[in-house]
Amino acid sequence: MQRNLIVTKDGSHSVAIPEWEVSYHSVYGAVQESLHVFIESGLKYWLDKHTSASRCVIFEMGFGTGLNALLSILESKRRQRKIMYETIEAFPLEQSITRELNYCTALEQGFWQPVFDSLHSGEWNSTQHITNFFSFKKIRSLLADYTPGEPVNIIYYDAFAPSAQPELWTKEVFERMLNILAPDGILVTYSSKGDVRRALLAAGFSVEKIAGPAGKREMIRASRK
Repeated sequence: MQRNLIVTKDGSHSVAIPEWEVSYHSVYGAVQESLHVFIESGLKYWLDKHTSASRCVIFEMGFGTGLNALLSILESKRRQRKIMYETIEAFPLEQSITRELNYCTALEQGFWQPVFDSLHSGEWNSTQHITNFFSFKKIRSLLADYTPGEPVNIIYYDAFAPSAQPELWTKEVFERMLNILAPDGILVTYSSKGDVRRALLAAGFSVEKIAGPAGKREMIRASRK
Protein backbone atom coordinates (compact mmCIF):
# COMPACT_ATOMS: atom_id res chain seq x y z
CA MET A 1 0.00 0.00 0.00
CA GLN A 2 1.49 3.35 -1.05
CA ARG A 3 1.34 6.15 1.52
CA ASN A 4 2.43 9.69 0.70
CA LEU A 5 3.13 12.70 2.90
CA ILE A 6 0.93 15.67 1.99
CA VAL A 7 0.51 19.25 3.24
CA THR A 8 -3.01 20.28 4.29
CA LYS A 9 -4.47 23.79 4.08
CA ASP A 10 -3.38 24.85 7.58
CA GLY A 11 0.21 23.94 6.74
CA SER A 12 0.29 20.74 8.79
CA HIS A 13 1.06 17.34 7.33
CA SER A 14 -1.16 14.38 6.69
CA VAL A 15 -0.75 11.11 4.82
CA ALA A 16 -2.65 10.11 1.70
CA ILE A 17 -3.40 6.61 0.40
CA PRO A 18 -3.97 7.02 -3.36
CA GLU A 19 -5.29 3.47 -3.76
CA TRP A 20 -8.18 4.19 -1.36
CA GLU A 21 -8.57 7.87 -2.29
CA VAL A 22 -8.38 8.82 1.41
CA SER A 23 -6.08 10.76 3.72
CA TYR A 24 -5.43 10.42 7.43
CA HIS A 25 -6.86 13.89 8.09
CA SER A 26 -8.97 16.54 6.44
CA VAL A 27 -7.23 18.27 3.54
CA TYR A 28 -8.61 21.52 5.02
CA GLY A 29 -6.14 21.14 7.89
CA ALA A 30 -4.88 18.18 9.89
CA VAL A 31 -4.18 20.11 13.10
CA GLN A 32 -7.37 22.17 12.97
CA GLU A 33 -9.47 19.02 12.42
CA SER A 34 -7.89 17.07 15.27
CA LEU A 35 -8.13 20.03 17.63
CA HIS A 36 -11.81 20.54 16.86
CA VAL A 37 -13.00 16.92 16.75
CA PHE A 38 -10.93 15.19 19.39
CA ILE A 39 -9.61 17.89 21.73
CA GLU A 40 -12.30 20.59 21.81
CA SER A 41 -15.33 18.31 21.31
CA GLY A 42 -13.89 15.31 23.14
CA LEU A 43 -11.16 15.81 25.71
CA LYS A 44 -11.92 19.38 26.81
CA TYR A 45 -15.64 18.66 26.84
CA TRP A 46 -15.17 15.64 29.13
CA LEU A 47 -12.64 17.32 31.43
CA ASP A 48 -14.90 20.36 31.85
CA LYS A 49 -17.77 18.08 32.89
CA HIS A 50 -15.61 16.02 35.28
CA THR A 51 -13.47 18.55 37.10
CA SER A 52 -12.99 16.29 40.12
CA ALA A 53 -12.06 13.12 38.18
CA SER A 54 -8.68 11.77 39.24
CA ARG A 55 -7.80 10.80 35.67
CA CYS A 56 -9.20 10.33 32.18
CA VAL A 57 -8.82 7.10 30.20
CA ILE A 58 -8.68 7.56 26.42
CA PHE A 59 -8.84 4.92 23.71
CA GLU A 60 -7.88 5.98 20.20
CA MET A 61 -9.00 3.83 17.31
CA GLY A 62 -6.13 4.24 14.85
CA PHE A 63 -2.84 5.75 16.08
CA GLY A 64 -1.92 6.87 12.56
CA THR A 65 0.35 9.91 12.55
CA GLY A 66 0.24 10.36 16.33
CA LEU A 67 -1.28 13.84 16.09
CA ASN A 68 -4.21 13.12 18.42
CA ALA A 69 -1.86 11.71 21.05
CA LEU A 70 0.44 14.75 20.81
CA LEU A 71 -2.45 17.19 21.18
CA SER A 72 -3.73 15.22 24.18
CA ILE A 73 -0.30 15.41 25.83
CA LEU A 74 -0.27 19.18 25.39
CA GLU A 75 -3.77 19.55 26.85
CA SER A 76 -2.92 17.26 29.77
CA LYS A 77 0.15 19.35 30.53
CA ARG A 78 -1.76 22.63 30.22
CA ARG A 79 -4.48 21.50 32.60
CA GLN A 80 -2.32 19.37 34.87
CA ARG A 81 -4.84 16.54 34.49
CA LYS A 82 -3.88 12.87 34.44
CA ILE A 83 -4.56 10.93 31.26
CA MET A 84 -4.06 7.26 30.46
CA TYR A 85 -3.92 6.97 26.68
CA GLU A 86 -4.15 3.67 24.82
CA THR A 87 -4.24 3.32 21.05
CA ILE A 88 -4.17 0.55 18.48
CA GLU A 89 -2.66 0.45 15.02
CA ALA A 90 -2.56 -2.52 12.69
CA PHE A 91 -0.47 -0.88 9.96
CA PRO A 92 2.06 1.59 11.42
CA LEU A 93 3.51 4.32 9.27
CA GLU A 94 7.03 3.98 7.94
CA GLN A 95 9.83 5.87 9.70
CA SER A 96 10.53 7.68 6.44
CA ILE A 97 7.15 9.38 6.92
CA THR A 98 6.92 9.78 10.71
CA ARG A 99 10.28 11.53 11.01
CA GLU A 100 9.10 14.19 8.52
CA LEU A 101 5.79 15.04 10.24
CA ASN A 102 5.77 18.73 11.12
CA TYR A 103 3.20 18.93 13.92
CA CYS A 104 5.49 20.32 16.61
CA THR A 105 6.66 23.04 14.22
CA ALA A 106 3.12 23.83 13.09
CA LEU A 107 2.00 24.10 16.73
CA GLU A 108 5.10 26.13 17.68
CA GLN A 109 5.94 23.45 20.23
CA GLY A 110 9.46 22.47 19.19
CA PHE A 111 10.29 21.42 22.77
CA TRP A 112 7.99 18.43 22.34
CA GLN A 113 9.61 17.05 19.17
CA PRO A 114 11.64 14.36 21.01
CA VAL A 115 8.48 13.30 22.85
CA PHE A 116 6.51 13.10 19.62
CA ASP A 117 9.30 11.07 18.02
CA SER A 118 9.24 8.68 20.98
CA LEU A 119 5.53 7.97 20.43
CA HIS A 120 6.48 6.41 17.10
CA SER A 121 9.82 4.89 18.06
CA GLY A 122 8.80 3.49 21.45
CA GLU A 123 8.08 -0.18 22.02
CA TRP A 124 4.72 -1.63 21.16
CA ASN A 125 2.56 -3.08 23.94
CA SER A 126 4.56 -1.24 26.59
CA THR A 127 3.46 1.74 28.67
CA GLN A 128 5.50 4.93 28.35
CA HIS A 129 5.27 7.54 31.10
CA ILE A 130 5.52 10.66 28.97
CA THR A 131 5.02 13.21 31.77
CA ASN A 132 3.83 13.13 35.38
CA PHE A 133 0.33 13.48 33.96
CA PHE A 134 0.35 11.38 30.79
CA SER A 135 0.94 7.68 30.20
CA PHE A 136 0.85 6.20 26.71
CA LYS A 137 0.53 2.71 25.30
CA LYS A 138 0.28 1.69 21.66
CA ILE A 139 -0.81 -1.79 20.70
CA ARG A 140 -0.18 -3.48 17.36
CA SER A 141 -3.63 -4.89 16.81
CA LEU A 142 -6.77 -4.98 14.74
CA LEU A 143 -9.86 -3.60 16.45
CA ALA A 144 -11.49 -7.05 16.45
CA ASP A 145 -8.62 -8.41 18.57
CA TYR A 146 -8.46 -5.55 21.08
CA THR A 147 -9.75 -5.52 24.66
CA PRO A 148 -8.92 -2.59 26.97
CA GLY A 149 -7.64 -3.12 30.47
CA GLU A 150 -10.34 -0.93 32.04
CA PRO A 151 -13.42 1.12 31.09
CA VAL A 152 -12.73 4.07 28.81
CA ASN A 153 -13.88 7.65 29.37
CA ILE A 154 -13.29 8.94 25.83
CA ILE A 155 -13.09 7.07 22.55
CA TYR A 156 -11.37 8.91 19.73
CA TYR A 157 -12.93 7.03 16.83
CA ASP A 158 -10.53 7.93 14.02
CA ALA A 159 -10.83 5.07 11.56
CA PHE A 160 -10.63 5.73 7.84
CA ALA A 161 -13.82 6.95 6.18
CA PRO A 162 -16.75 4.52 5.84
CA SER A 163 -16.25 4.52 2.08
CA ALA A 164 -12.77 3.05 2.56
CA GLN A 165 -13.35 0.78 5.57
CA PRO A 166 -17.11 0.16 5.94
CA GLU A 167 -16.44 -2.83 8.22
CA LEU A 168 -15.29 -0.44 10.98
CA TRP A 169 -18.53 1.56 11.04
CA THR A 170 -21.12 -1.14 11.74
CA LYS A 171 -23.65 -1.70 14.53
CA GLU A 172 -21.56 -4.66 15.75
CA VAL A 173 -18.39 -2.58 16.01
CA PHE A 174 -20.16 0.19 17.88
CA GLU A 175 -21.69 -2.36 20.27
CA ARG A 176 -18.11 -3.32 21.15
CA MET A 177 -17.25 0.35 21.63
CA LEU A 178 -20.25 0.81 23.92
CA ASN A 179 -19.15 -2.20 25.97
CA ILE A 180 -15.73 -0.70 26.68
CA LEU A 181 -17.12 2.73 27.54
CA ALA A 182 -17.43 3.86 31.15
CA PRO A 183 -20.92 4.98 32.26
CA ASP A 184 -19.87 8.64 31.91
CA GLY A 185 -17.95 8.03 28.69
CA ILE A 186 -18.25 9.61 25.25
CA LEU A 187 -17.25 8.69 21.70
CA VAL A 188 -16.24 11.40 19.24
CA THR A 189 -15.71 11.02 15.51
CA TYR A 190 -15.37 13.28 12.51
CA SER A 191 -17.98 11.33 10.53
CA SER A 192 -21.61 12.41 10.54
CA LYS A 193 -22.91 10.17 7.76
CA GLY A 194 -26.46 8.92 8.18
CA ASP A 195 -25.31 5.29 8.12
CA VAL A 196 -22.86 5.99 10.95
CA ARG A 197 -25.48 7.72 13.05
CA ARG A 198 -27.96 4.89 12.52
CA ALA A 199 -25.35 2.25 13.42
CA LEU A 200 -24.51 4.11 16.65
CA LEU A 201 -28.18 4.41 17.58
CA ALA A 202 -28.78 0.73 16.84
CA ALA A 203 -25.82 -0.17 19.05
CA GLY A 204 -27.33 1.67 22.00
CA PHE A 205 -25.68 5.10 21.85
CA SER A 206 -27.30 8.47 22.27
CA VAL A 207 -26.07 10.52 19.32
CA GLU A 208 -25.51 14.26 19.14
CA LYS A 209 -24.63 16.03 15.90
CA ILE A 210 -22.48 19.08 16.57
CA ALA A 211 -20.63 21.61 14.43
CA GLY A 212 -17.81 20.07 12.45
CA PRO A 213 -14.31 21.35 11.67
CA ALA A 214 -13.45 23.52 8.68
CA GLY A 215 -14.75 21.97 5.47
CA LYS A 216 -17.28 19.79 7.29
CA ARG A 217 -20.69 20.92 8.51
CA GLU A 218 -21.20 18.35 11.28
CA MET A 219 -19.50 15.69 13.40
CA ILE A 220 -20.77 13.23 16.02
CA ARG A 221 -20.44 13.02 19.78
CA ALA A 222 -22.12 9.94 21.26
CA SER A 223 -22.70 8.64 24.79
CA ARG A 224 -24.64 5.96 26.64
CA LYS A 225 -28.42 6.36 26.52
